[in-house]
Amino acid sequence: MKILVTGSNGTLGIPLLRELRKRGHTAYGCDMAHSEDPQYIRCDVRQFRQLENIFQVVKPDLVYHLAAEFGRNNGEAYYEQLWSTNQVGTENLIRLCLAIKARIVLAGSSEAYGDSGLASLREDVLDDKVHMFHNNYALSKWVQERQVMISAKRDGLKAVILRFFNAYGEGEYYSTYRSVVCLFCYRLLHDLPITIYRNGHREFLYIDDWTRTVANVAEKFDTLPRGSNFGGVPVYNIGGEEYKSIEDMAQLVIEEIGRTVPIDKSKINYVDEEIANVANKRPDLTLAQRDLDHKCKVPLTEGIQRTVRWMQSVYGKQAFAKEA
Repeated sequence: MKILVTGSNGTLGIPLLRELRKRGHTAYGCDMAHSEDPQYIRCDVRQFRQLENIFQVVKPDLVYHLAAEFGRNNGEAYYEQLWSTNQVGTENLIRLCLAIKARIVLAGSSEAYGDSGLASLREDVLDDKVHMFHNNYALSKWVQERQVMISAKRDGLKAVILRFFNAYGEGEYYSTYRSVVCLFCYRLLHDLPITIYRNGHREFLYIDDWTRTVANVAEKFDTLPRGSNFGGVPVYNIGGEEYKSIEDMAQLVIEEIGRTVPIDKSKINYVDEEIANVANKRPDLTLAQRDLDHKCKVPLTEGIQRTVRWMQSVYGKQAFAKEA
């Protein structure tokens, strides 16, 4: 199968492209920078001409649409890129897929649920409800889904939506806008302060488990049942099975890093509540387990160990070692 992965240089795009090729697919990537990869073309998805050029070259059967501006704080700081990439870029892709009858797998987000107040998030709770949103990023991910559903209903677009919950692990390079596991690991390794919000709970999914399930979609696409939403688009939560408080997750990071690095606990700040974020996110994984063979093989303790070791190898293990 010919597959295009947008955002293929990102934390999720790199392992997905690698896995698709390993399975024998002819998989092309596109992202904002140049690359030596012969099956890669530079492209800003906001630019229709650039994306159209890729479609003319690749003629994909299936597109994994991962290209997006990621994160709540990033979305507030760079709202121009957020809305132009997440909305205009998605619309560009939809129109090109319709032109050649290519299928789309949209990289959605748990943020699309907004602040539901529900103990467990099942995919169909968004079929006829719009919950409260605390930030632009969450709203943009909800809008992306509606763009896809509208085209499925109106134009016959073939699509699947995946709502990701806290994928983490090797390959996520640090910036202040990255996910919470990355932030905690990097900052504690560098003797920088971290802030732990006591009211938050999450399920964490290791990158290898995420990659395997998401790659399965390409092979199972045509067998998936219709979704219950107005567009009939199948929607799946992709998340972990260990429901942890942010505080408990942070303690695992502290213990793992503390084996080799002295930690100044005065730099660990505890705050009761995080503003502009949803406190608790727990996905119902029934549909993904049934239809996508979703399995969580790497427990959080092991995943954090691997993530810390990877960060030490990337940023210099000797710089973090305790003095003898």
